[in-house]
Amino acid sequence: MSSFEITGGKRLSGEIVPQGAKNEALQVICATLLTREKVTLRNVPEIHDVVRLIELLKDLGVDVAQEGPSTFTFQAANVGFDYLHTDDFRLKVGSMRGSIMILGPLLGRFGKGYVHLPGGDKIGRRRLDTHFIGLQRLGASFTYDTEHQYFAFSAEKLQGCYMLLDEASVTGTANILMAAVLARGTTTIFNAACEPYLVQLCEMLNRMGAHISGVGSNLLTIEGVNELHGCEHTLLADMIEVGSFIGLAAMTGSEMTIKNVNYQHLGIIPEVFRKLGIQLIQKGDDLFIPAQDHYAIETFMDGSIMTIADAPWPGFTPDLISIILVIATQAKGSALIHQKMFESRLFFVDKLIDMGAKIILCDPHRATVIGLDHEYPLRGIRMSSPDIRAGVALLIAALSATGTSIIDNIEQIDRGYQRIDVRLNALGADIRRING
Repeated sequence: MSSFEITGGKRLSGEIVPQGAKNEALQVICATLLTREKVTLRNVPEIHDVVRLIELLKDLGVDVAQEGPSTFTFQAANVGFDYLHTDDFRLKVGSMRGSIMILGPLLGRFGKGYVHLPGGDKIGRRRLDTHFIGLQRLGASFTYDTEHQYFAFSAEKLQGCYMLLDEASVTGTANILMAAVLARGTTTIFNAACEPYLVQLCEMLNRMGAHISGVGSNLLTIEGVNELHGCEHTLLADMIEVGSFIGLAAMTGSEMTIKNVNYQHLGIIPEVFRKLGIQLIQKGDDLFIPAQDHYAIETFMDGSIMTIADAPWPGFTPDLISIILVIATQAKGSALIHQKMFESRLFFVDKLIDMGAKIILCDPHRATVIGLDHEYPLRGIRMSSPDIRAGVALLIAALSATGTSIIDNIEQIDRGYQRIDVRLNALGADIRRING
């Protein structure tokens, strides 16, 4: 197990380029299974979850080649299903949640698919009902093998239909969408997720020959086609990494420019940070964050305490709630942080309290943060990263703290952030990787 040793209290400065979007990468890589022709993906983040998914596709028989930095080609001309019954497949699926999205493409193209229960962050209950019910509505049937613990799906030919999703699941929408593009007839998905990742996936599929309308809305209409073709696709900047860098600049009082952020795809993210008093200046497609010694949390118009809550897109993404909570600890004022979607995502606040933060954990979903206004810096401690986003939030806290912090289990951070220690050290951070 590896760790980070962080010497905090240093101001950072310079420019940083966000990696390609992790959540988009997992979707579009799975989508390459829908055609036997070559697909080129650019701006692919070389992070643990993405690398594992690429390895899984290689084991399935997909011809994968790296053409340059962050550029890969995929050609799924020969897909072997025997691998899906191996222990190696079970182990790889169990290490990443994104692996569930191979199911829709396999079912759509080949009429069958197998998947074990996927792994991923331990942030609370993350059910798969939306995936399975949607695929059943398209005509698939499935059985669960209790001995080998896998789901087997099959369908002679998927048939388009109307469906109203019980939740706007991002991965569920992607899985159903990728199956529906090769189904007979018309599929209508209402209450579909509409995150920028889904917009990108839809646009990529349309370039491959799919007929998807309503892109960017929660009502998608898919006219099934017989086959899809190769294409080229460039991933967006990772908006979660953009938000993480904004938070880092605020907590450390640093001046920083975040390059090529795809600002039009950030939604309300910049406005939520501005509610915390953080100055953001858009310069073309870059974001400039000036050094601030203090930032004050706004109140609502009636003077009541600011509440920041997550919601399905175009609401505020839950992946940045951990970052917002950490930033609030050094703001002037108080805020109620409401994590609605996952009941275990706030449990890392005990570590922030040990660092000196003033936080009241009201229940598994809500925490009240009383800002210290940088009057009392956090102090370095030893802690462990429970998941990707909490891990980076703790890293930001450690970089702002006095003294030395050690973060264990940084494999969680590496799952979602590419060479984060190297990139931040180039801005003046002091992070040392300790390989256990």
